Amino acid sequence: MGQPASARFSSESSERVGEPGKGREGAGVKGERGLQASGPAPGGRKMAEGERQSPPGSLTTEPRSNLDFILLKKELHFSPSSGAWSPLQAYADYMGFILTLNEGVKGKKLTFEYRVSEAIEKLVTLLNTLDRWIDETPRIPAPRRGGGRAQTPWLGACYQEAENLVASVVPTHLAAAVPEVSVYLKESVGNSTRIDYGTGHEAAFAAFLCCLCKIGVLRVDDQIAIVFKVFNRYLEVMRKLQKTYRMEPAGSQGVWGLDDFQFLPFIWGSSQLIDHPHLEPRHFVDEKAVNENHEDYMFLECILFITEMKTGPFAEHSNQLWNISAVPSWSKVNQGLIRMYKAECLEKFPVIQHFKFGSLLPIHPVASC
Repeated sequence: MGQPASARFSSESSERVGEPGKGREGAGVKGERGLQASGPAPGGRKMAEGERQSPPGSLTTEPRSNLDFILLKKELHFSPSSGAWSPLQAYADYMGFILTLNEGVKGKKLTFEYRVSEAIEKLVTLLNTLDRWIDETPRIPAPRRGGGRAQTPWLGACYQEAENLVASVVPTHLAAAVPEVSVYLKESVGNSTRIDYGTGHEAAFAAFLCCLCKIGVLRVDDQIAIVFKVFNRYLEVMRKLQKTYRMEPAGSQGVWGLDDFQFLPFIWGSSQLIDHPHLEPRHFVDEKAVNENHEDYMFLECILFITEMKTGPFAEHSNQLWNISAVPSWSKVNQGLIRMYKAECLEKFPVIQHFKFGSLLPIHPVASC
């Protein structure tokens, strides 16, 4: 039998990722519920290419208008665990984008004051449109599991209008990028055949935002708003989608998975809580602490949503998270979740097999320095 996800969180064989900007955290500490947070990370080591905080083009200050945009294609026809996925430029850029945002929101509440650009406002309007379409397409009771007949028109509208929606965000001088970038938006809202949604779709939305950064629509000073304003609104829409259409979790690991649908808000949410003066990981299984603080922290909002959607003892329906609550610090939680994201999402073929590559997230290997 393969290792459960909880073992993956502490696996010494998985790629080490230091806390962004530090690279010294991580002495192995075993929590009271049996979770080893992380292994020791040698201080001062250089990050691997896929771990860099801001690889070229992930968050840019100048638009990249010299690219020939292409039709995206699925290129992964092998198991990512073979090691053929992580050396790719797309992987390096994607993880660099995730880690840059992880560092940007560190120690900040959702109510933190930040710059909201015109591009950010347009992205929120785009997501508001998707939300409105859910209201206009109520679920029709169907004899099958999942959303059945009801969700198909909603997804059909998303697929059909994706380019128009993206064109409303992208300046006209970058219009050539719209067909390529819009594919990631289409991929981010679930699958119309299986009527499911999961971390692969979430990754597509992150890739969508990454591409907008690479062409200069989003800039370095948008990074906090990308997480707090745009991604958080995306989460709200996806949660409404899950509730309305009763979508199946795509590739869920059940009790051994972190969450049925999301992963990134746990990474960025744990970064928000690093060095919090009184909230520790053990507090996220405390109902009172969650109710009082969920509006400020993505991680706690995720916990609240889980408890609303699931019944029974938390330790039984969310055993992985229960184990993580024993880790002594949020920095160790954050490091472990980044490793786990790589191992359980980006290196799992059923999750990442549908990822598409193009000019912005290319299939070619990382260029050697």
